[in-house]
Amino acid sequence: MSYYASPTLSPARAPAILIVDDAPASLGVLRTMMSKQGYQTFVATSGERALSLAQRVQPDLILLDVVMPGMDGLETCRQLKGDARTQNIPVIFMSAKSDTDDIVAGFDIGAADYIGKPLRMAEVRARVRAQLQMRCTSAAQKDQADRLRMIVDAMDEGLMVIEASGRIQYSNPACERHLGYGADELAGHALSDLLGATLAQEYLDYFAACAADPAAVHPGGAREVLIRHRDGALRAMDLTLTPMVADEPLFIGLLHDITHHKRSETALQHAAMVDQLTQIANRRRFDSFLEQEWLRAIRSGQPLSLILLDVDHFKLYNDTLGHAAGDICLQQVAAALQSRALRTTDLAARYGGEEFVLLFAETALDTAVVLAESIRAQVESLHLPHPRSSTSEWLTVSIGVATVVPTQFDRIEEFFVAADRMMYAAKDAGRNRVMAPVASQHWCQV
Repeated sequence: MSYYASPTLSPARAPAILIVDDAPASLGVLRTMMSKQGYQTFVATSGERALSLAQRVQPDLILLDVVMPGMDGLETCRQLKGDARTQNIPVIFMSAKSDTDDIVAGFDIGAADYIGKPLRMAEVRARVRAQLQMRCTSAAQKDQADRLRMIVDAMDEGLMVIEASGRIQYSNPACERHLGYGADELAGHALSDLLGATLAQEYLDYFAACAADPAAVHPGGAREVLIRHRDGALRAMDLTLTPMVADEPLFIGLLHDITHHKRSETALQHAAMVDQLTQIANRRRFDSFLEQEWLRAIRSGQPLSLILLDVDHFKLYNDTLGHAAGDICLQQVAAALQSRALRTTDLAARYGGEEFVLLFAETALDTAVVLAESIRAQVESLHLPHPRSSTSEWLTVSIGVATVVPTQFDRIEEFFVAADRMMYAAKDAGRNRVMAPVASQHWCQV
């Protein structure tokens, strides 16, 4: 004997049937027959009693006589369907009335089935069994849908259901949260409201291709895009769009917010390119920048100037005043260089230890020498005491300058060597000075 579990109670519990009939004989026969089938049975002889029992017992099915004194079956069913506590309980009408209008009226107010009187018990058993099975299946589907909705609602990833037209049909709470929308506010918007026009059109073309021949189109992978937040700001996110099997062409869009990742990535990239002590560019960043500007200078035919600077007697400074003072010294020298790197084509960097470099694109030798001298003077004007310096009572620097209009036959390494030779020439000449070639040439060397 098969039992069909109630969707509201434990699967092990036998289904509960509420029988409503004002005729005791009919009521008794039905109750006996339902009990023999293994069902729990409850009886009521009036519509009012049926409503009370249905609310309290929550039966899996109601067998309801249409013709009863006082509140008839139609009104009883109408009130059952109007009450949230009982509206989902299937009702099978029993009546000797066989007019089409009476049957239609029963279905119009929510009846699940209709059995004519006199009752044929085999038919009653079959119809009851069918309704319980449908209720069980429907409840299982609802439970599955509810679980799926709970999973979707609890996702950290944003999820959208998008129509082939680009209209957003549904969005989960994470999607609305990521994009700054309230509950259900995103539904009805177009994909073009979130993406740039060109990218939105790419996706619309993809939707059209999927609709025309689903088998010929492969699902796209995750793609980093800029999504427009409700406040107008653009947020970096990974977007994955996948066709969904349905009666109409639909697409599942998954959004993964990578704003924090991008910020972390940017911070790591910044850390990899910046000297941690002085907070100006490091050697790695400078070498990359020099190569970039070198190639640009070859194309443009414009001069490239390099300043190479070394802090005079820095080891003695550290040994005398300590490494903390040495760190402050390097930071102030770096600030002096950074104050001269005013264009996007200029870059100041700590090249190693107490050695610094400054690159100027589209800058002739005479201009570079003036800039170098201003840096030297600014460092000296800091009046950082240097007790053991044989050059000055204050901290000083020696600077070399080189300028080149590079060609494809020249080498960056020779350019750097030229500036380095000028810097050592400044040291040999007594330090605290700028040294550069006498005149600007194609290749400026010592």
